[in-house]
Parts: sequence; C-alpha cells; structure tokens
Amino acid sequence: MIAIFVNESQTLVKLLYLIHVLSIVAAFGPLFLYPRMQRAGETSAMATLHLKFVFPALILLWVVGMGMAGVNKFALAEMWWITITIALWIGSVAVSWFLIRPAISDTSDDAKKKMSMGIGITHLILVASLVLMIFKPFVEGNYVFNS
Repeated sequence: MIAIFVNESQTLVKLLYLIHVLSIVAAFGPLFLYPRMQRAGETSAMATLHLKFVFPALILLWVVGMGMAGVNKFALAEMWWITITIALWIGSVAVSWFLIRPAISDTSDDAKKKMSMGIGITHLILVASLVLMIFKPFVEGNYVFNS
C-alpha cells in the first residue's frame, strides 16, 4: 500500500486522492481531442470545453493536491518530487493559458502550430508529473512502500 494513505483521516485522503486523479483526467484528457476538433472546425466547442472544463480542472488539480499535502502534513521543502511537480504544474497552466487558449479560436496555420506545440508540451509535462508522482524520486528510506 502506498504510504500516502497512512493517515489518521484515511477517508478524507482517499476522497482527495480520487478527486485529484479525476481532475487529472479532466484537465489532460480533452487535449487529446483538440487536434481532431480543430480540423473539424469545432473551435467554439473547443473554446468552451477549454475555458469551462479543462482549465478549471487544472486549477482544481492544484487545490486538491495541496489539500492532500496539508492533510498529510507534508513538508514540501523536503519533498522534491512534489516541489518539482508543482513547478511542472505552473508550466502546464502557463502553456494552457498562453499557447493553447489563444490558438483555439484561430484557424490559421500559425495557430495550429501553436496549438500542437502547446499540446505536446502539456503531454510531456503530464508524463513527467506522472513519473514523479508514481516513483517519488529523491525519497530516502522506506517512504514509498510499506514493508
């Protein structure tokens, strides 16, 4: 069992963990559909999806993640895997806001390139964050798995 669930309030931590995972799916899942939607000319639907679903899910991801860190009383300065993931999250928010969002309603070739670049960067951030969250590097001792 992963040590994140070892806590006095296991139910709260499990609930936060579930919301965290669901917000990951909501924040990154629709990005896989954007190129197809853009080719189909569904720019208004894509803009609505991004601003009312994807971006709020990305913000909720951080709020719930910080809630889990608070409930578990994590010292963020000592847990580099969390600190690096927070920096990656900030990068993902910046890419989502400054690259993907402006390119959604534009149908020019330059906008398509920016959209593709933004989605690619976001996918790389997702993979790097997942690796950090699953393998928890920089953790000494027996933190990741209980014996």
